[in-house]
Amino acid sequence: MAEHVVVIGAGVYGAAVTASLTRRGARVTVVDAGEPGSGTSGATFSWTNSCGKQPRTYHDLNVAGMAAHRKLAAEVPHGDWYHEGGNLEWAADDTGRAELRKKVDGVLEYGYEARWLDRAEAVRLEPDVDPAALPAHEIAFFPREGWIEPTRLIGHLLSDAVARGAELVRNDAVTGLEVTAGAVRAVRLASARRLAADHVVNCAGPHAGRIAALAGLTLPMRNTRGVLVYTSPVAVSVSRVIHAPHVHLRPDGAGRLLLHSEESDGAAQLSESGTIEVERSAVDKVVEAARALYPGIRAGTVESVRVGERPIPGDGLPVLGRAVGLPNFHFAVSHSGATLSVHAGDLVAAEVLGTDHGDALAAFRFERLAPATR
Repeated sequence: MAEHVVVIGAGVYGAAVTASLTRRGARVTVVDAGEPGSGTSGATFSWTNSCGKQPRTYHDLNVAGMAAHRKLAAEVPHGDWYHEGGNLEWAADDTGRAELRKKVDGVLEYGYEARWLDRAEAVRLEPDVDPAALPAHEIAFFPREGWIEPTRLIGHLLSDAVARGAELVRNDAVTGLEVTAGAVRAVRLASARRLAADHVVNCAGPHAGRIAALAGLTLPMRNTRGVLVYTSPVAVSVSRVIHAPHVHLRPDGAGRLLLHSEESDGAAQLSESGTIEVERSAVDKVVEAARALYPGIRAGTVESVRVGERPIPGDGLPVLGRAVGLPNFHFAVSHSGATLSVHAGDLVAAEVLGTDHGDALAAFRFERLAPATR
């Protein structure tokens, strides 16, 4: 009988791990406290890149993640959740320009594609941008970067997995793990259902620390919030990811744009009622920065504002693969999940079923953060 694997979390990581496990012949149950993609994966800028990521092992993992997206999208008819239009970035002051030069020099040294554009070249790529908002020179272009539409990718991966026999359990939170004799034996759900398991994969994103604790493991997390502003459809040509000094933006389908600014992330606060609220002035500031860059956006309105919780392990790097002290318990948790999920999820799935990927996963093991926690 095929081994039964319980995957906790149905975001981009959980969907990728589930799809890879079922392709490899495992019997899989993937469970989520909500709907697939309703957590972090449904509120993310989802920029695919390895732009300035350190150390080299992390950079290389992200480059492999970008290649995995490219390959999957090419293999799947209508796999148009993946968009590789590149990324334009520039800075507003001497300090920022120095940092950008350092980043470009660093990625070029690694063999990553990057080049400098002047204003005229950038306008040819983005004809609706206001030329006056651009510097005359030193606009960095990273042509292999892009973005994904996470919920569409999740839909494809889970549909493929379910067609191969996986079970998808929605709206049923994990409440406990049964651990005996150095292994996880079962997963308990809020519905009182008990899932016997040969292996468990923790893909719970920002809640990964809680799931690890149920297994007797301590996973330090330093999650942060991200504020995303979604516009109404606007008749403006934006074809790629843009990182301007005061706003980040990209297309988001059907003429909509997705706006973000690091300055606005701090405007998301927990209210007395327990909900996350965003100061309207912060949203207005992001929108005005986008309108200054693309004047045609002035015809649009704000359709929605979402706040995502970014899952960030304690040292900022991914946690991937099996736990030495609990070898049938596995992790697939990181920031940059949009970039890494397909590739890293496949590595984790292979290891669940016995293929050692120590060479690729050694730098990202759980034990570096919490040695001897059991």
